[in-house]
Amino acid sequence: MSGYVLAIDQGTTSSRAIVFDDSFHIQGVGQEEFPQHFPRSGWVEHDPEDIWRTALGTMRRALAAASISASDIAAIGITNQRETTVIWDRETGKPIYNAIVWQDRRTADVCRRLVSEGHEPAITAKTGLLVDPYFAGTKIAWILDNVEGARQRAERGALAFGTIDSFLLWRLTGGTVHATDATNACRTMLFDIEANAWDDDLLRLLEIPRAILPEVQDCDAHFGVTDTSLFGVAIPICGIAGDQHAATIGQACFEPGMVKSTYGTGCFAVLNTGATRVPSRNRLLTTIAYRLSGRTSYALEGSIFIAGAAVQWLRDGLGLIGRAQETGPMAAEADEAQDVVMVPAFTGLGAPWWDAEARGAIYGLTRRSGPKEFARAALEATCFQTYDLLSAMQKDWPDSSDTVLRVDGGMVASDWTMQRLSDLLDAPVDRPVVLETTALGAAWIAGHKAGVWPDAEGFAARWHLERRFEPKMAPAERDRRLALWSDAVRRTHSDFASATS
Repeated sequence: MSGYVLAIDQGTTSSRAIVFDDSFHIQGVGQEEFPQHFPRSGWVEHDPEDIWRTALGTMRRALAAASISASDIAAIGITNQRETTVIWDRETGKPIYNAIVWQDRRTADVCRRLVSEGHEPAITAKTGLLVDPYFAGTKIAWILDNVEGARQRAERGALAFGTIDSFLLWRLTGGTVHATDATNACRTMLFDIEANAWDDDLLRLLEIPRAILPEVQDCDAHFGVTDTSLFGVAIPICGIAGDQHAATIGQACFEPGMVKSTYGTGCFAVLNTGATRVPSRNRLLTTIAYRLSGRTSYALEGSIFIAGAAVQWLRDGLGLIGRAQETGPMAAEADEAQDVVMVPAFTGLGAPWWDAEARGAIYGLTRRSGPKEFARAALEATCFQTYDLLSAMQKDWPDSSDTVLRVDGGMVASDWTMQRLSDLLDAPVDRPVVLETTALGAAWIAGHKAGVWPDAEGFAARWHLERRFEPKMAPAERDRRLALWSDAVRRTHSDFASATS
């Protein structure tokens, strides 16, 4: 059997498909951005048809770029933006509303009510999550309550809910499979991560009918085959994992204590805790890292909503740059005498603050501040946020204090950003040879399940370092810059803003 695996990496701003060979080398890539919709302040939506169109189109382009046919593909793996919520009609396959994106904050009032009524401890105990609009549960309820007739149709089983993986799986299989994997299910605020099952108490609390939920399977399951009308042959779909879980696998972080951080639209740090579920005392998330062949591994996760999206804002919102790659050289030339600090809370603050009402702010501006200082502030904000995440992790898991950080995602191509990250963390940062670790993780799951790729140990042995960044910043300067960041976050917090208004 061929060792080629096709990975679908469906992200927040673009869909990407990559063909890997059995040496884990990239043979073909297809990528396409799609529109972002912002109907109101704090609302973020995608048209699910854009997601499907670009996902299918990039799969076909990746095959063409690799100069192979669909019959050469041993398996497909899917990885996806998590928490983004779609509900569609089972008969027609058409969504009843736009996809509500993970960044969306429209259910903040519902979440505040749940917290004020004292439900958060029970929710956290079962799901490992905090109550926040980030997660899919309150998004599902909002659609059912705001689309005419949706709740009645859901209760009689006419509608299907899914995160993006589930929606793509439905479309790829011609509407024959309604399923998801444990990593996506655990981000809904409806899934008991100890029992590995949908929880009836949580479903009742959020008034969500069980009839709309997908079947939950292992990451490495046989999820079905593609409809032959799509590629001319039926290709097995053998792996699904949410993007941060797939990146954890792609970075070969299979051992407890290993940490990876991904820098895409947002910033997500994941610490593997193995078979041990570690409750966070520092407002991190306890989540399923992956579930392979019936065995669950857990993790601590810190989720930051805006990382690369801040660079995108400099490009598309302000017009200060033409390409994201310009920001590193600009940051290197910024005026060191200026302490411009950006808190990119465009859609609230994530871990460890969890403030849905906070909004972005920039501090320290002077008449001399310009595009270079803005570029440095945007990149440095990602490094500051990572520092806060890893500091919280070290308090929850003290053995992680000496861990080397493995990094991936689009932003890690910037040497300036990675050096500043190492400086502020006062720790080594390892950048791998293969930066497409999210897609690689999904590909490994599918390839191993299909029997054409090695096991976890063999895969980990093939992980290769491209460059290690070591800290160079003087301790006094590091402490000074971290203090500037801490003060800026304090001032951005909605509680501070309310107290000073």
